Amino acid sequence: MTSEEEKTLWEEFSRSRSAQKRDDLVLKYLPLIKYVVSRMAVTPPQGLDYEDLLSFGVFGLLDAVDKFDPSKGFVFQTYAIPRIRGAILDELRKCDWYSRSAREKVQKLNKVMEKILRDKGEIRDEWVMAEMGIDEDEYFEIQELAGRGFITSLDDTTPLEDGDVSVEATLADDREGIEERMDEEAERQELAEALAQLPERERTMLSLYYYEGLNLKEIGRVLGVTESRVSQIHGKALSMLRAIMKEKMNI
Repeated sequence: MTSEEEKTLWEEFSRSRSAQKRDDLVLKYLPLIKYVVSRMAVTPPQGLDYEDLLSFGVFGLLDAVDKFDPSKGFVFQTYAIPRIRGAILDELRKCDWYSRSAREKVQKLNKVMEKILRDKGEIRDEWVMAEMGIDEDEYFEIQELAGRGFITSLDDTTPLEDGDVSVEATLADDREGIEERMDEEAERQELAEALAQLPERERTMLSLYYYEGLNLKEIGRVLGVTESRVSQIHGKALSMLRAIMKEKMNI
């Protein structure tokens, strides 16, 4: 489907709201669901598999198609991605994949890292474990829990049949869009400075995952560690980055 045909399809659906046009749009954008699932550091709970995650994503895609307004000048892919991800996470929460106790452990990890960063100016594993009163095995377990998340960077791209679409390039070209881009540029600078404070391995992991588009298994081969260890490094990196960003923004 060419960009002109896509535009025409959206115009026809916006005008008629017909079930057939909706189905045509859903079929066109189905690859987005696979893209989102492949970028989520999520292990399906017992009784579910990869195909279940894809089916959960369909709910988000349907919602995005129904609510998207092409007249606002945004690209549908960028509008749909967070909704697809949200639908998947909503269904996973119903399956209690991330228990209350797990959330409490991750929250404690984040708070301890923030405290250590404020008090000592850096974060070391031994300090975190001592403050939390846990051994290395439990520390790694909590890191892995913390890694079960998804972040879309401003430099991220969505591979589609008509070419890659940059997240930055999807803002409407008007005064509000220009102001948003200015705000985003400041945020990118803050993020770049925070990333520079991470240890080399954690920084490399985030770069490979969010910028190079490698999955956890591929990153494991690059770093010479298991996929499970990559997930732990991912969680540690996100928790450290969160603490650093909060400290930089004084929140």
